[in-house]
Amino acid sequence: MSTPSAYLTSLFSLTGKVAVVIGGTGELCGAMAEGLAGAGAEVVLVGRNEEKAKPRLERIHAAGGKGYFLSAEASEKGPLEKLLADVLARSGRVDIVINGAGVNSATPFLEIAEDEFDRIIRINLKGVFLGCQIFGKYLVERGEGGSIINLGSMSGLVPLSRVFTYSASKAAVHNLSKNLAREWAPKRVRVNTIVPGFFPAEQNRKILSPERVASIMGHTPMKRFGEARELVGATLLLAGDGAGSFITGSEIVVDGGYHAMTI
Repeated sequence: MSTPSAYLTSLFSLTGKVAVVIGGTGELCGAMAEGLAGAGAEVVLVGRNEEKAKPRLERIHAAGGKGYFLSAEASEKGPLEKLLADVLARSGRVDIVINGAGVNSATPFLEIAEDEFDRIIRINLKGVFLGCQIFGKYLVERGEGGSIINLGSMSGLVPLSRVFTYSASKAAVHNLSKNLAREWAPKRVRVNTIVPGFFPAEQNRKILSPERVASIMGHTPMKRFGEARELVGATLLLAGDGAGSFITGSEIVVDGGYHAMTI
């Protein structure tokens, strides 16, 4: 029988894999990228601000991992096509794609302007659509399989107050992910969604008033917020060819029990 270390390596090792993490300069996807690097993948942190990527890359490199930053606009086809070409030129392959760029707003529904609605849908939904289309086409045509992980939201599963457009965009991401999982399963390209509960991050801190925090804690059995590192386990499960090789079309909920809570 294999030693525990060898057994875990066979399940979760990503050695030789290349992971493109769109939104990797953010707190949640950055932690997910760091986890992928720790499992042996070369990670590409994709965002618009290289300065935000530097501390994360420093930690990855200090731990012996491999990674670099590339700039791209997540909701525009041309930049994403260039991103794929640049990664292939530098790393030779792509095996794992995380679509995690996102924005939020707490504007009351009757006050949501069209430009705000369009911006959130463009980044949260169109960005995932294009990321799946461009990188998915590459993975399908390559014929070696691969993993796409889209970042969903609890608001995409149940209606949450004050985030109307964000919720609509994430519900669509969940639907799109399942459709693509079904479409690409014969090609061994797996598409799954990680669904974080409440994780304080740059895009939602502005709506975490004391009253809202109290409401969240009252509905979360574990009585705390999630920490970004707690998304790494689900990420590693879905990313590689080992432990998660038969998982596609799934929503992996990481929420401290929020979704299980009723009364």
